[in-house]
Amino acid sequence: MKKGLLALSPLLVFIILYLVTSIIARDFYKVPITVAFMVSSIYAVIVSRGLPLKKRIDIFSSGAGTSQMMLMIWIFILAGAFANSAKVMGAIDATVNLSLMLLPANMLLAGLFLAACFISLSIGTSVGTIVALVPIAAGIADHTGMSLPMIVAVVVGGSFFGDNLSFISDTTIVATSTQECRLSDKFRVNSFIVMPVAALMLIIYIFMGIGTQVENKIGDIDFISVIPYLVVLITAILGMNVMAVLTIGLLLTGIIGLLHGAFDFYGWMQAMGNGIMGMGELIIITIMAGGMLELIKYNGGIDYIINMMTRHVNSKRGAELSIAALVSLVNICTANNTVAILTVGGIAKKIGDRFGVDNRKCASILDTFSCMMQGIIPYGAQLLMAGGLAALNPISIIPYLYYPFLLGIMALGSILVRYPKKYS
Repeated sequence: MKKGLLALSPLLVFIILYLVTSIIARDFYKVPITVAFMVSSIYAVIVSRGLPLKKRIDIFSSGAGTSQMMLMIWIFILAGAFANSAKVMGAIDATVNLSLMLLPANMLLAGLFLAACFISLSIGTSVGTIVALVPIAAGIADHTGMSLPMIVAVVVGGSFFGDNLSFISDTTIVATSTQECRLSDKFRVNSFIVMPVAALMLIIYIFMGIGTQVENKIGDIDFISVIPYLVVLITAILGMNVMAVLTIGLLLTGIIGLLHGAFDFYGWMQAMGNGIMGMGELIIITIMAGGMLELIKYNGGIDYIINMMTRHVNSKRGAELSIAALVSLVNICTANNTVAILTVGGIAKKIGDRFGVDNRKCASILDTFSCMMQGIIPYGAQLLMAGGLAALNPISIIPYLYYPFLLGIMALGSILVRYPKKYS
């Protein structure tokens, strides 16, 4: 037990150093999140006993430099370059003005939520949805006076609708493959849980939008400047790889910006460079979080959680609760919902088979709880990306993440009251 707690202690150091001290100071900008990760990463290396220092650093580095981490960093780099060059050449302002013209002010929140749900369902990824919509959301907040963290949270919440439900989402594919059930069956079970929450959130956002007015005058719409964002949205919906989507968008901002005289060639280079530099904090956090979490896994922290959570299971309801708790805790330790499902999928299948849990319900629990948890952790890729694009501390977005929190409550309730009955 001591060894397991010691393995998990770097995560506790991070939580205490960042969250607790920030709450005490009543200022989440007081302790830089990069410093909190640096200290907890150094601590993780120190407490990895029984290994030479070089070996500990090698394990840390292997976690920081996995193909998944490098893909995430590439997305951050391209997203930063695209977002800033789009801003400099006028694409964001043009898209915001078009949105304000097409949607009544009191429907902007509901419209953004619907757009995020639709795009994420189409492309199966929350990160791609956030990259596409957060800059637009930030521009709308500027024109309407709405809270920036709140309007960004609307997009983040909607992005997890599709991440959880989409047939092409990696979490859906992994959850169904580990539980040996069909994608369509898991979709049906998930729909009973997710659709009521999404419908409720849409109603809430409609009511929250009542009385919203556009404070700043809507500027002239340069339809040519909207093209990069339209192409990004369309290619994303068609299922193109997010890196290819961002690269195409980046090229279009350059071409249109040069033809329109928004910048010269060197100005475009400068815009891209500034955008990449703006993502520097996210890249540093991603690298250090990946290394620290790899050491936690190597030292047995994940195994300790799994053993602890499965020790006292003795009923079908208890089995479902333990699967939900397992995937949630592992997601906190890995900051990746797909990895969390992969890690506990086999264990969840054994628990489910032993206590008669329907494979389809089990897959739904794995996917729903991992997406819920991924949607509220401040060091997950989604909140880091949203915070970076909107120039916000990720922590400031969390209080407004109504959709992930309501999804978690609904998913927990579905276990406790045996809903839906057909699959429980």
